[in-house]
Amino acid sequence: MTKEAVVKAMNTLPENFDIDVLMDKLIFIEKVEEGFAAADRGEIKTHEEVKEIVKSWRK
Repeated sequence: MTKEAVVKAMNTLPENFDIDVLMDKLIFIEKVEEGFAAADRGEIKTHEEVKEIVKSWRK
């Protein structure tokens, strides 16, 4: 995560906020960035593959 991303996230918050809100926002941003990076590396599953994985959880 970059300092710029942290500043952008902070700028979306009201003047007074709970630190947990900021942490949740930063974690969300980090996870989305990780997902995009994984997709760029080709580490993705098709919709059908995911459906099969979820089916196996129900057994």
